[in-house]
Amino acid sequence: MSIRKGVKGQKNVPIFYDEVKERHTVVLTPTTWTKLKSLADTKGVSISEIIEQLVRETKG
Repeated sequence: MSIRKGVKGQKNVPIFYDEVKERHTVVLTPTTWTKLKSLADTKGVSISEIIEQLVRETKG
């Protein structure tokens, strides 16, 4: 259920937020990766977007 369906991504052009995402490395256990992948598949978004949403929802 991606809200970006039919929208072609362009380099250095933000789609969901007011800033462009940057590449970072995260090290996770296989169990956590599998859970993130399952959640992302269910919502129809990338794992990157799942992490972005989870962090943006937290206060702090």
